[in-house]
Amino acid sequence: MTRFAGEGGQYDATEECVQEAWLGVIRGLDGFEGRSRLRTWAVGIVVNIARRRAQRDGRVVPWTALEDDSGPTVDPHRFRVAGERWAGGWTEQGAPRAWEPEAALLSGEAMDVLASGLAELPPRQRAVVTLRDVHGLTPEEVCGVLDLTLGNQRVLLHRGRARLRQLLEDYHRPDVEATRT
Repeated sequence: MTRFAGEGGQYDATEECVQEAWLGVIRGLDGFEGRSRLRTWAVGIVVNIARRRAQRDGRVVPWTALEDDSGPTVDPHRFRVAGERWAGGWTEQGAPRAWEPEAALLSGEAMDVLASGLAELPPRQRAVVTLRDVHGLTPEEVCGVLDLTLGNQRVLLHRGRARLRQLLEDYHRPDVEATRT
């Protein structure tokens, strides 16, 4: 297991090279032909493994190199300067944007409208819309699961989506009388 530099890094990489070299020596011992001393042959394995490791590690950028802790976390220009009213506070341009809980609430309400509308669709339309739009199946997969033709799947999907779209339009335009089909 390779550890990062802060945890012992170089020493661990060396240990791994030695372990890999020993495995290489043990596995390759049957192929040793005796043209050199055993020690020279084993050192050659260590050197080759170390070179490969150095090449591989040279392509890796440690996380610590990507961190830049030299500057402030937030740009100082986003704060009011000394002498201004509320010095040190956010400027209008630099203030974090509102979280807009209203938008999140409305989005949740719209999802509730869609969920209840989906539950009200006829069973075959509901199945096609659910498989296509919720689970992401292809038209061919839906046809295989529900034993439909491509044309029938397309019609059921169109009718189901049209009904759900109408529910969303009615939800977003409450001043217009809801149309029920």
